[in-house]
Amino acid sequence: MAKIVTEKRFSFLLPDGKKKERIDIFLANSVENATRTRIQKLIKANCVTVNGVFVKPNYLVNPGDSIEVVIPTSPRPEETEPEDIPLNIVYEDDYLLVVNKPAGMVAHPSLGNYSGTLVNALLHYTKKLSNLNEPGRPGIVHRIDKDTSGLLLIAKDEWTHAQLAKQFSTHTIEREYWAVCWGKFKERKGEVIGNIARSNKDRKIFAVSKTEGKFAHTFYEVIEEFDFTSLVKLRLKTGRTHQIRVHMSHIRHPIFGDPIYGGRKIVYGFDLAKMKSHVENLLEVMPRQALHAKTLGFIHPHSKEKISLDSELPEDFQLLLKELGD
Repeated sequence: MAKIVTEKRFSFLLPDGKKKERIDIFLANSVENATRTRIQKLIKANCVTVNGVFVKPNYLVNPGDSIEVVIPTSPRPEETEPEDIPLNIVYEDDYLLVVNKPAGMVAHPSLGNYSGTLVNALLHYTKKLSNLNEPGRPGIVHRIDKDTSGLLLIAKDEWTHAQLAKQFSTHTIEREYWAVCWGKFKERKGEVIGNIARSNKDRKIFAVSKTEGKFAHTFYEVIEEFDFTSLVKLRLKTGRTHQIRVHMSHIRHPIFGDPIYGGRKIVYGFDLAKMKSHVENLLEVMPRQALHAKTLGFIHPHSKEKISLDSELPEDFQLLLKELGD
């Protein structure tokens, strides 16, 4: 029997004033659960047209462009398949492991993303993964966004998973993120407190709300200042979806490169054309939000010892910092 292949279609009509940007970057930031590598493969497979014409990944989009994307899909597999995908493991024992997830990798299979996820890689790496979650999410204790890099905790058995989840629910897990944010902060240290709820303007994203949502609390500390950005250390008191990104945008210091919460437009404006060009070049360097889950601390459920782990900043983050400091 022939395999039935379905497809998803996306259409974009670029408005007046849209700045020039590589089409692979634009689509990676515009198509849900898409990575830049996946978009490039679709372009090379003639699945993307601009004004009815096939283009190359380095095509620069323009105002008025009509973009069509066709993504071949297939029905969700009955079981998640193991895949030989390299893992950067920073800690492992008989009960748990911690991986340094790269930007662009989804934590677990979801609609339109049934392969290439962290779970696919974990299933190839080990047969010992907790089944405490619903099917398709073995071992996953917590998540970080697809385009956020950094440390993730994985449980190998149900009891360990439950004990680690309890530490998250009681907010005793220590998590520190590093981010490049727009602007210079008035205070070197501070906190943001504000409920996070679905945005009334766009239900796919989140916003700070006075009357709805869940309580959220973020601490920040400036590590280094640049001309128009700051390197910031952030600590989560709570762990809400998109919490850091929403809170930083709320106080007008969105994370540099963030395509959803205002990080890809010039927040602190410049009149000089050469400065605008410089910022656009930096956004090319960082086609995602400049956010990395750098450290992770927890009490080991079995040994009761404090485990404190640190990770290096990824290559794109380091390059951005170098360009900002030059």
